Amino acid sequence: MPRRILGIDPGLTRCGLGIVDAHGRQRVEFVHVSVVTSSPADELPRRLRILADGIEAILDEYTPDAIALERVFAQQNLPSVMGVAQISGVVLVSAERRGITAALHTPSEVKAAVTGYGSAEKKQVGTMVQRILRLDEIPKPADAADALALAICSAWKTPLGTAAGSAAEAAPLRRAPAAAGRTPEAPTAAQSAWLAAERAAKTRGRRVR
Repeated sequence: MPRRILGIDPGLTRCGLGIVDAHGRQRVEFVHVSVVTSSPADELPRRLRILADGIEAILDEYTPDAIALERVFAQQNLPSVMGVAQISGVVLVSAERRGITAALHTPSEVKAAVTGYGSAEKKQVGTMVQRILRLDEIPKPADAADALALAICSAWKTPLGTAAGSAAEAAPLRRAPAAAGRTPEAPTAAQSAWLAAERAAKTRGRRVR
């Protein structure tokens, strides 16, 4: 059975929602992409309700197994951080009510997962999302492509021996045939870059403490 993942690029004006089905280690299949919006002219409670309604409608329609959410960074400008944090809270509450696991990913982790480079530009991310999911064009606006990139990142992260990955998920990977000169156990270049980015992030976290 494929594992369905909803990627959410949180934002108060535009909130990207992208869904993929993960089939094993490398193959991800496009399911859905959309952007929920709210008007800056509206009061904050109304904006949050509109976005919450849109997010919950997608959760109920597509019933994902997991949610991948962009992690908030304090070095961003304050209004942006506040909007992302508020929508992230809405997402986490909605996920908890439905018993859906939610994982947070940094922008550099996502970029490394889909492009192999943690500082890739948005256009590069969109281009790789298009190629990975075999789409006719790059999803637009950028929030839509970023949401799909989050879902892809989560799909590739879980089977690579992380705590979230189960033994049942890992077992089929060892039986996968070798391709493009790689051993059966070897990750792709982008997956290797993601692991390197994750290790670097953990190292920086230990230094901060």
